[in-house]
Amino acid sequence: MPHAIPSEISLDMPVPVARRARGGRAAMQVRRGTGAGAGVNPLHVPYITRGIPTHDIASEASLDAIIATADRILAEIGIEFREDPETVRLFQQAGGKAREVGPEAWNVTFEPGLIRGLLATAPAEFTQHARNPAKSVRIGGRSMVFAPAYGSPFVMDLDKGRRYGTIEDFQNLIKLAQSSPWLHHSGGTICEPTDIPVNKRHLDMVYAHMRYSDRAFLGSITAPERAEDSIEMCRILFGAEYVDSHCVIMGNFNSTSPLVWDGVSTRGIRAYAAAGQGSIHLPFLLGGAVSPLTMPGAIAQCLAESMVGCALTQLVRPGAPAILGSFLSSMSLRTGSPTFGTPEPALGSLVMGQIARRLNMPLRCAGNFSTSKLPDGQAMTQAMMSMMSAVNGGANFILHSAGFLDGLLSMSYEKLMLDMDMCGALHVWLKGLEVNEDTLAFEALAEKGPGEHMFGCAHTLRHYETAYWDSGLDDNTTYETWSEAGGVDAMTRANGAWKEVLAKYEAPHMEAGVDGALCDFIARRKSEMADAWY
Repeated sequence: MPHAIPSEISLDMPVPVARRARGGRAAMQVRRGTGAGAGVNPLHVPYITRGIPTHDIASEASLDAIIATADRILAEIGIEFREDPETVRLFQQAGGKAREVGPEAWNVTFEPGLIRGLLATAPAEFTQHARNPAKSVRIGGRSMVFAPAYGSPFVMDLDKGRRYGTIEDFQNLIKLAQSSPWLHHSGGTICEPTDIPVNKRHLDMVYAHMRYSDRAFLGSITAPERAEDSIEMCRILFGAEYVDSHCVIMGNFNSTSPLVWDGVSTRGIRAYAAAGQGSIHLPFLLGGAVSPLTMPGAIAQCLAESMVGCALTQLVRPGAPAILGSFLSSMSLRTGSPTFGTPEPALGSLVMGQIARRLNMPLRCAGNFSTSKLPDGQAMTQAMMSMMSAVNGGANFILHSAGFLDGLLSMSYEKLMLDMDMCGALHVWLKGLEVNEDTLAFEALAEKGPGEHMFGCAHTLRHYETAYWDSGLDDNTTYETWSEAGGVDAMTRANGAWKEVLAKYEAPHMEAGVDGALCDFIARRKSEMADAWY
């Protein structure tokens, strides 16, 4: 596996003039650890512990109605399971009623409350352990974890435009995420490396997370045997006994909406659960297409599908970590195109937060969503609408926190940098305000009295380096200063920033014996199968 940064990244390309003109600020960011490529950061935490309350918009009666509708969906319409008779058997044994509806297809219905009862053994909070123990993350309760975007077949940047992702892109994006103090998790399929055969690329992807990041990560879910490979690689990295008793990897599983769980997903869910590992259960609901276009109906459907996935984990191994998932999206009813960053799904995410707390389960929802084709104003306004619904709604694991563009079809280098910068601001937002004698700052006013500036007072000198969050990418100079320095826009600043970060990147240490064992496992598994490209 190549570790060097490829020459195409143009590491010798100069940072834009506007960035270099702010030497004083850049030096302060190095001291504070808040710049775009900051390394050791005194403000960095392995995950966020929220210090502000959630924004609860639905009444208790409304929550009751949504949950009752989810129960009614499960009891009267049911969930279809495909190509996995073992999952059907487990649900039948737990009280579900199954009937065959086609070759290798069963409809299973559940009495009201049955699925929610199965969720009682799912942990309300759990730790996903990283190979660097200082970067393990807590998921659930008041904890919040930011991870980069997931699943795009294309990547884009301002230099080479939109193109299919490669393993080189995959590695670069992991390195950029690893270098940010504002993300907490390495993510999973950060882009699709299309230059590697479909049946083998999961090995290179999992290895890239292990080698180029020391944070927690997601494993493969595209086939049960690939899930097993991901878990086996973790046994090499962490040790088999440790993996048996600690969550070190998770799978991100999608239902096939409306109301279907296919065998690839359910067998993968069972593989992760049997090993005591975590899983996320996510309906991808496009309003008016695969779910009702009214948000309460979409939430009820989402809840029904996700609860069933979570319940399966508890039938396999009670206590296995499971995350309730919500991916609510709208569409343009004039064209049929998906829309992201709109207000209705944002409201739905707030309600899903309330329901997750009712169920005492961790929640994954929303993220920095956008349908823009460039990391421009549309991208960032849509992203903020969606991301704020996740943080204010109390989501615990936020996949798609950085890089999501083009309706999830493209992973953008520049938007990754802009979104990670936004995540830095959200750390401060979620911390809230601490009110005490020092922050009330009576002494600052009293020191010099009315009409006097406070630039040199003791309170200002004590706090000036840490009082405010300082963006690593914004330009807050005057128009004249900005213009004279080249008039560089945010997209171009982000373009220079990711190149600068890659130029300085150093891979975290990995023991040579572990690295060798992982590479041997990958080589052996690849030798056991012919290349498959679809």
